[in-house]
Amino acid sequence: MTKKRRPIVFTVLVIALLVVPLLEILAIVQVGRVIGGWPTIGLLLLLSAIGAWLVRREGSRTWDALREALATGRMPATQLVDAALVLVGGVLLLAPGFLSDLLGFFFILPMTRPITARWLQAAVERQLLGRAGIVRGTAR
Repeated sequence: MTKKRRPIVFTVLVIALLVVPLLEILAIVQVGRVIGGWPTIGLLLLLSAIGAWLVRREGSRTWDALREALATGRMPATQLVDAALVLVGGVLLLAPGFLSDLLGFFFILPMTRPITARWLQAAVERQLLGRAGIVRGTAR
């Protein structure tokens, strides 16, 4: 009998669900040691408030850009990627912790979102090309 192999995504997800909360707790404790418990809680609340405002603003801008692209008959690929990044960034900002907030802000801020979009495009491209058995740069 052959043993079924678990997909790598499942293994990464399990590790992430175990490691990320531990890293968040460690970061919160370290910040708390430096600035104190109540200021740490206040800082987390402040970051959440700023994040909620930013998600609302950038989500609205992204939605407007998506509607404009559809109204003019253009393919809204960039706008869809932006919308997905704002959504994921918003979810990360909902999770309490400094590391998830940092990553969430990176996904949402207009000056860092294009970097994240390029990274996401490259990752999806690698997955799709790998499944098709194509090695980039070898097609003739």
